[in-house]
Amino acid sequence: MLITGDSLGESTMKNVLVVDDSATMRRMVMSSLRGIEQTAYLEAANGLEAIEKLAINPVALVLLDLNMPDMHGMEVVAFIRKHATFRELPIIVLTTRGDDDSRTAALAAGATLYLTKPFDPAALAANARRLLFGDAH
Repeated sequence: MLITGDSLGESTMKNVLVVDDSATMRRMVMSSLRGIEQTAYLEAANGLEAIEKLAINPVALVLLDLNMPDMHGMEVVAFIRKHATFRELPIIVLTTRGDDDSRTAALAAGATLYLTKPFDPAALAANARRLLFGDAH
Protein backbone atom coordinates (compact mmCIF):
# COMPACT_ATOMS: atom_id res chain seq x y z
CA MET A 1 0.00 0.00 0.00
CA LEU A 2 1.39 3.41 -1.01
CA ILE A 3 0.17 6.39 0.98
CA THR A 4 1.30 9.86 -0.02
CA GLY A 5 2.11 12.66 2.38
CA ASP A 6 1.12 15.45 0.01
CA SER A 7 -0.25 16.10 -3.47
CA LEU A 8 3.01 16.57 -5.38
CA GLY A 9 3.73 14.29 -8.33
CA GLU A 10 5.12 10.83 -7.63
CA SER A 11 8.44 11.67 -9.33
CA THR A 12 9.24 14.21 -6.59
CA MET A 13 8.32 11.85 -3.75
CA LYS A 14 10.75 10.16 -1.39
CA ASN A 15 9.44 6.80 -0.24
CA VAL A 16 9.58 5.97 3.45
CA LEU A 17 9.21 2.27 4.30
CA VAL A 18 7.53 1.70 7.67
CA VAL A 19 8.12 -1.84 8.95
CA ASP A 20 6.25 -3.06 12.02
CA ASP A 21 4.09 -6.10 12.69
CA SER A 22 1.51 -3.85 14.35
CA ALA A 23 -0.80 -2.08 11.89
CA THR A 24 -1.66 0.40 14.65
CA MET A 25 2.01 1.26 15.16
CA ARG A 26 2.54 1.67 11.40
CA ARG A 27 -0.39 4.11 11.30
CA MET A 28 0.97 6.03 14.31
CA VAL A 29 4.41 6.33 12.71
CA MET A 30 2.98 7.47 9.36
CA SER A 31 0.70 9.94 11.12
CA SER A 32 3.73 11.40 12.93
CA LEU A 33 5.50 11.88 9.59
CA ARG A 34 2.54 13.30 7.64
CA GLY A 35 3.87 16.86 7.85
CA ILE A 36 7.02 15.98 5.93
CA GLU A 37 6.58 17.29 2.43
CA GLN A 38 7.46 15.26 -0.68
CA THR A 39 7.08 11.90 1.04
CA ALA A 40 5.09 8.77 0.33
CA TYR A 41 4.75 5.82 2.69
CA LEU A 42 5.08 2.11 2.08
CA GLU A 43 4.11 -0.41 4.75
CA ALA A 44 5.49 -3.83 5.59
CA ALA A 45 4.19 -6.08 8.37
CA ASN A 46 7.37 -8.15 8.70
CA GLY A 47 10.99 -8.38 7.61
CA LEU A 48 10.37 -10.53 4.55
CA GLU A 49 7.73 -8.14 3.27
CA ALA A 50 10.14 -5.24 3.90
CA ILE A 51 12.79 -6.87 1.72
CA GLU A 52 10.20 -7.45 -1.02
CA LYS A 53 9.20 -3.77 -0.89
CA LEU A 54 12.85 -2.70 -1.07
CA ALA A 55 13.38 -4.89 -4.13
CA ILE A 56 10.59 -3.29 -6.15
CA ASN A 57 10.39 0.30 -4.85
CA PRO A 58 12.94 3.09 -4.53
CA VAL A 59 13.13 3.81 -0.79
CA ALA A 60 14.82 6.83 0.81
CA LEU A 61 14.34 5.90 4.49
CA VAL A 62 13.40 2.78 6.49
CA LEU A 63 11.71 2.87 9.90
CA LEU A 64 12.09 -0.58 11.36
CA ASP A 65 10.83 -2.47 14.39
CA LEU A 66 13.11 -5.20 15.77
CA ASN A 67 10.64 -7.74 17.19
CA MET A 68 8.71 -9.15 14.26
CA PRO A 69 7.59 -12.55 13.01
CA ASP A 70 9.32 -14.34 10.10
CA MET A 71 12.45 -12.21 10.15
CA HIS A 72 13.85 -10.19 13.06
CA GLY A 73 14.60 -6.52 12.46
CA MET A 74 18.32 -7.10 13.01
CA GLU A 75 18.28 -9.55 10.10
CA VAL A 76 16.68 -6.87 7.95
CA VAL A 77 19.41 -4.38 8.92
CA ALA A 78 22.07 -6.98 8.06
CA PHE A 79 20.41 -7.71 4.70
CA ILE A 80 20.22 -4.03 3.81
CA ARG A 81 23.86 -3.37 4.70
CA LYS A 82 25.11 -6.43 2.73
CA HIS A 83 23.76 -5.07 -0.56
CA ALA A 84 25.63 -2.23 -2.24
CA THR A 85 22.39 -0.71 -3.52
CA PHE A 86 21.20 -0.12 0.04
CA ARG A 87 24.43 0.51 1.96
CA GLU A 88 23.76 4.23 2.36
CA LEU A 89 20.01 3.85 2.97
CA PRO A 90 19.17 5.47 6.33
CA ILE A 91 17.54 3.11 8.82
CA ILE A 92 15.75 4.29 11.95
CA VAL A 93 15.19 1.43 14.36
CA LEU A 94 12.01 2.13 16.32
CA THR A 95 11.53 -0.51 19.00
CA THR A 96 10.37 -1.25 22.54
CA ARG A 97 13.85 -2.61 23.34
CA GLY A 98 15.47 0.13 25.40
CA ASP A 99 18.45 -1.85 26.66
CA ASP A 100 22.01 -0.81 25.85
CA ASP A 101 22.90 -4.19 24.31
CA SER A 102 20.10 -3.95 21.72
CA ARG A 103 20.98 -0.34 20.93
CA THR A 104 24.68 -1.12 20.56
CA ALA A 105 24.00 -4.21 18.41
CA ALA A 106 21.62 -2.34 16.08
CA LEU A 107 23.98 0.59 15.58
CA ALA A 108 26.95 -1.75 15.06
CA ALA A 109 24.93 -3.69 12.46
CA GLY A 110 24.32 -0.49 10.51
CA ALA A 111 21.23 1.24 11.88
CA THR A 112 21.53 5.00 11.42
CA LEU A 113 19.46 5.91 14.48
CA TYR A 114 17.94 3.97 17.37
CA LEU A 115 14.73 5.22 18.99
CA THR A 116 12.49 3.56 21.54
CA LYS A 117 8.72 3.27 21.85
CA PRO A 118 6.79 5.05 23.06
CA PHE A 119 8.26 7.72 20.82
CA ASP A 120 7.96 11.50 20.56
CA PRO A 121 6.18 12.15 17.22
CA ALA A 122 7.86 15.56 16.75
CA ALA A 123 11.33 14.11 17.39
CA LEU A 124 10.67 11.21 15.03
CA ALA A 125 9.54 13.62 12.30
CA ALA A 126 12.55 15.90 12.83
CA ASN A 127 14.96 12.97 12.59
CA ALA A 128 13.22 11.57 9.52
CA ARG A 129 13.23 14.98 7.81
CA ARG A 130 16.95 15.40 8.56
CA LEU A 131 17.78 11.97 7.13
CA LEU A 132 15.62 12.52 4.05
CA PHE A 133 16.60 16.07 3.19
CA GLY A 134 19.63 17.02 5.29
CA ASP A 135 19.82 20.24 7.27
CA ALA A 136 18.79 22.47 4.35
CA HIS A 137 15.13 21.47 4.46
